Amino acid sequence: MKQKPTIVHSHDIHLDSEYVQWLCEIKQRYQKIQIKTAIKVNSEQLLFYWQLGRDLDIRKATEKWGSGIIEQVSLDLQSDFPTAKGFSTRNLWNIKKWYLFYTHSLDNMNLLKEAGNHLSVDEIKLHQIGAVLQDTANENLKDSVTGMDFPPLFGFVPWRHHVEIITKCKSVKEAIFYLQKTIEENWSRNALINFLNNDYYHTSGHALTNFEENLPQTQGKLAQEMMKETYDLGFITLDADYGEEALEEALERNITRFLLELGTGFAFVGRQKEIIVSGKLRRIDMLFYHIKLKCYVVVELKVRPFEPEFVGKLNFYVNAIDELLKTEAENPTIGLLICKDVDQTEVKWAFQGIQTPMGVAKYNNIAIKEIQEQLPTTEQIQTRIQQAAEEFNLKKYKQDEA
Repeated sequence: MKQKPTIVHSHDIHLDSEYVQWLCEIKQRYQKIQIKTAIKVNSEQLLFYWQLGRDLDIRKATEKWGSGIIEQVSLDLQSDFPTAKGFSTRNLWNIKKWYLFYTHSLDNMNLLKEAGNHLSVDEIKLHQIGAVLQDTANENLKDSVTGMDFPPLFGFVPWRHHVEIITKCKSVKEAIFYLQKTIEENWSRNALINFLNNDYYHTSGHALTNFEENLPQTQGKLAQEMMKETYDLGFITLDADYGEEALEEALERNITRFLLELGTGFAFVGRQKEIIVSGKLRRIDMLFYHIKLKCYVVVELKVRPFEPEFVGKLNFYVNAIDELLKTEAENPTIGLLICKDVDQTEVKWAFQGIQTPMGVAKYNNIAIKEIQEQLPTTEQIQTRIQQAAEEFNLKKYKQDEA
């Protein structure tokens, strides 16, 4: 739904719908120019960094002028450009590392070129300015020395994001994955760091699902990518003998962190969501809505390893949400079962004959507070000291009386 433009009224004018429409067009054109300018500036800066990294490599600077040449270049550039950022010694080393990371082999450059060719209006939709991105991607800034096209994919990603990616990724293919996700999902640097730390490249898309058989191809692919094989719940602390209710409560208290772990696009609807089926009250562990998939996601939590009967209950809840909440404009509801452990064969057989789209994953790393509770608190220690002192004084008093 388009937001109405803000209009400041002046004197002696008559505003109508035609004026409002014209004003909207002006604002959209200006916003488009702002975004295109920002992308252009970022691309030019990164091209400069790319060429500087190339110079530091092909000139064999450290061999020709000594190991301290990077520090010297940093001092000289900062002296001539005191207000400019990015010329610290550390950043110059990052620039060289960035260049070498992607140009180690021709295959790496081909991977980058292929990834850049896949930039499209339908895939990116960053701020709904696909046309701007497409135009910028097609400009193909060239390296003046090698004649090689500067990877257009780079221009849509801020420099500090690039540094995080090359620092933590082990291959160009993995780095490209995070570059594309940053563009498609408009990840902040903190969000990117979180996904890198959780090894999103290796964990996303590996959950056991039946999406391929029960969802349209586009939705099924996106749904598969959004689900992880293992969810890291190390941000919560529970008793050693915790149950499902305690797990749900802990996740609800830490819902912001849990949403980050689930991935981009999830919105929390509620815990123990009540539904009425045939006059009976039922409660769903946790209900979410996925904005990109345009569908509800039913999440059932189990503190035990997977059992085939879990699928039947999840199937019931997914169908109930389709009947009670889903509208015609929304896609089919998806079920996600998160268990303590999963056996692939059991899941595969349990899914046979099930037409409801669902997936099964496991969780790990819950912190147990059993040991911490065995230790006395500060208040308990102080109380015990006071009691000991009183007992000592009483004993001394009795001895004096005797």
